[in-house]
Amino acid sequence: MVPHLVTALNGPINELEQRILDSMPAIERWFRLEWMEHTPPFYTSVDIRNAGFKLAPVDTNLYPGGWNNLTPEMLPLAVQAAQAAVEKICPEAKNLLIIPENHTRNTFYLSNVLQLQRIFHMAGLNVRIGSINPEIKETTTIDLPSGESITLEPVVRGTHRLGLKEFDPCTILLNNDLSAGAPGILEELNEQFLLPPLHAGWSVRRKTKHFECYEEVAKRFGKLLGIDPWLINPMFSRCGDVNFADGEGMDVLRSHVDALLTKIKRKYKEYGINEKPFVIVKADNGTYGMGIMTVRDVADLDSLNRKTRNKMNVIKDGQTVNDVIIQEGVLTNERINEAVAEPVVYMMDRYVVGGFYRVHADRGVDENLNAPGASFVPLAFADTPHLPQPGIKPGASVPNRFYMYGVIGRLAMLAASYELEATDPEAEQYE
Repeated sequence: MVPHLVTALNGPINELEQRILDSMPAIERWFRLEWMEHTPPFYTSVDIRNAGFKLAPVDTNLYPGGWNNLTPEMLPLAVQAAQAAVEKICPEAKNLLIIPENHTRNTFYLSNVLQLQRIFHMAGLNVRIGSINPEIKETTTIDLPSGESITLEPVVRGTHRLGLKEFDPCTILLNNDLSAGAPGILEELNEQFLLPPLHAGWSVRRKTKHFECYEEVAKRFGKLLGIDPWLINPMFSRCGDVNFADGEGMDVLRSHVDALLTKIKRKYKEYGINEKPFVIVKADNGTYGMGIMTVRDVADLDSLNRKTRNKMNVIKDGQTVNDVIIQEGVLTNERINEAVAEPVVYMMDRYVVGGFYRVHADRGVDENLNAPGASFVPLAFADTPHLPQPGIKPGASVPNRFYMYGVIGRLAMLAASYELEATDPEAEQYE
């Protein structure tokens, strides 16, 4: 099932596609060498925007939900990647415990957890789901819209191990982004593998750190391909000490936004792009599409209404926003059934295992699509006939487009790997 894409069939993105296809052996070798030096995150999803003149990741998630949006055809790829990932970390692994988010009533989210359970079960593991939600005091079965059901069990903490009653896992997979901080129950687990590590959670992670690492990756990749790294990299800056509720620090935010808009205008002029530049202001440790706004003009910041201020002030788990990333806005040039769309690429270990289009009929080309009302159309990464097809005119081949998205997704995953190394509390270089 290949979604029908409506996008520009000429311009820089097709030159980029051609360059990527022509350089495929060099690209794959480059990645192979990188993975000899760096450990990929256990699993990753990357939101990508295709503006027709540039293609860039705008968000990288290290606790991806949404596995239920991948097509059944992609399942074998995910299972294979899961086997490779587990084998690398714990070859003798037998039992796996998945720890989900605490919002137990979100059935769409729970369908994603069930899909993860299915993937790891097919990879040859006994998989159970353990909740750290204090409300889950006994085994709880929840019916899902698909007609299936999911069973959550309360976790049991020993001295250095975490498990369930009569279930002792050697590996624990977190599908909980720890926005409110790492609960004590997950700390000091000396005898089990915790994936991803605690410092991948949003209580430690910062988007600015990730995009700093991505910038480094983009520069090196740009050199390999002989392209301007800007074509695959969103410019950004960081602004701290902002208080949206009482308006403190807004003048500093204003000057950051103004400076970045000026830089984007300069780039647009250089490439002859007749679009209106915009920036996205987001919580530096934000998730779930919360704490995000589009700014097209600095004057917009002077007239923020109470609703927008409140939306920007508090994010998931009631965390107050003080630090923001101001990111170059990358408009999306893709449409599915006339609604704006953006590709989301899913990876496990170092492999692309699928993805989908996030589609939102009520949002514009310069707005965040990760919002209520979004729908999902699977990407056909996994179908054999959809392997890259060299020799086909750029922009005319959906599989070539998908290969290009997979390359950008893997660049963001590599940046996440650099980022985790730089923030590892046990590493000597940690500052």
